[in-house]
Amino acid sequence: MEQNLKICQSCGMPMQEEQYGTEKDGSKNDSYCCYCYKDGGFVGNSTMEEMVEFCAPFEVEGGRAKDLEEAKAQLMQYFPTLERWKKKN
Repeated sequence: MEQNLKICQSCGMPMQEEQYGTEKDGSKNDSYCCYCYKDGGFVGNSTMEEMVEFCAPFEVEGGRAKDLEEAKAQLMQYFPTLERWKKKN
């Protein structure tokens, strides 16, 4: 198992190298996943609250929260610690 697992600094997803985002020149960006960051920019222009809404079902599905309300509350606490959202708060 990967020792230094990177965490997407936008959605919090643990990433393996093939899931890294990309810069405009095609190089890998290991701070953001390919779902959040592509070709040197963020995919979509979501707010932190919109990202929480999008990610909450995955937390329930993965067993990290019992329901959507718990997932949203956990993510609202966690996301401000991620680089993308630190700058906005």
